[in-house]
Amino acid sequence: MRIGILTGGGDVPGLNPCIKGVVYRAIENGGEVIGIKRGWGGLLEYNPSEKEDSKWVMRLDKRNTRTIDRTGGTFLHTSRTNPAKVKPGDLPDFLKSADNSKLEKDARIDCTPHILKVIDQLKLDVLVTIGGDDTQSYSVKLHKAGFPVIAIPKTMDNDVFGTDYCIGFSTAVTRSVDFITSLRTVAGSHERIAIVELFGRNSGETSLISAYLAGVDRAIISEVPFDPDKLAGFLAEDQRHNPSNYAIMTISEGAQMVGGSIIETGPEDAFGHRKLGGVGIHTEEYIKKKLHIHTVYQQVAYLMRSGEPDALDRMVAFSYANLASDLIIKKEFGKMVALQDGKYTTVPIDTLTKGVKRVDVDSLYDSDQYRPKIAHVLGKPMFLH
Repeated sequence: MRIGILTGGGDVPGLNPCIKGVVYRAIENGGEVIGIKRGWGGLLEYNPSEKEDSKWVMRLDKRNTRTIDRTGGTFLHTSRTNPAKVKPGDLPDFLKSADNSKLEKDARIDCTPHILKVIDQLKLDVLVTIGGDDTQSYSVKLHKAGFPVIAIPKTMDNDVFGTDYCIGFSTAVTRSVDFITSLRTVAGSHERIAIVELFGRNSGETSLISAYLAGVDRAIISEVPFDPDKLAGFLAEDQRHNPSNYAIMTISEGAQMVGGSIIETGPEDAFGHRKLGGVGIHTEEYIKKKLHIHTVYQQVAYLMRSGEPDALDRMVAFSYANLASDLIIKKEFGKMVALQDGKYTTVPIDTLTKGVKRVDVDSLYDSDQYRPKIAHVLGKPMFLH
């Protein structure tokens, strides 16, 4: 069995252990693993008229993956390329033609025939894709085109539909809680209100769970538009009742004020997303003017997903790798590995396209008080879904 493996989208801690897990199981069962570099970009850029190009693919074995689980990120590198939506100007030179050069710059070209040709050139029997719903949406397309694919969900936002847990989430929350806890010394020393902006495009779960675990005063999530006047009043009250005369809040980058919109900047990426970020600074400026006080603003951003994975993400990464390997051995393709109600399982790969995973606001969030509302945990799974 010749297995291809790639990582796509934003990097998260836990990717390298997952890659290592797949490689070790494959070799122990007589298989061979080919690492695709730079996500779907590696297959797009690969020229099938040439021999295996080490710039885009590499053979993986126990020797070159032996120590990768000790570090974060992905040693295969990553990209946000979507082969089904490639702009004419982003095509590799060998795919450019007079016809597509005449297309509008915002037009999109489906390069799936080329991807399938490359896969055939590499003699791959199955492709293991590690990524979020954007990356996996193309995995679904390949599956529907008839090529065997197994998906492993990863994203620190934990927002892939069909699984309770994605690789990277625990470390992102752990990092956030650590930074929030450390920031208390600054906020307390200067007696200020601190606004901490965390990643979270469609789901506010990182803000919610980080706020819950760090014991912050208020938490704003992507799912619930907030009234800045009301929020400012809460924070002023929180500050007054704190013996150290400070308050602290978290806010998802995808949050929006009542009547406002999500703050995005720059051009769209290959999946149609523009860069998020800035709602925290806008909120800070509003609170500063409203309350006539000095504040602290901290955008944790990429630090949330930096460094080595914590123990939980290592465990899930290795377990997902083993579960994916079991599927390969059984030749049960077109599936995504998952965790549901605290148990490892698998679901059809197109499950991730059938919904949007967001915070259960009614069960976990107080929309009036802008706070986590996690009081009744009896019978809930560990990840509180």
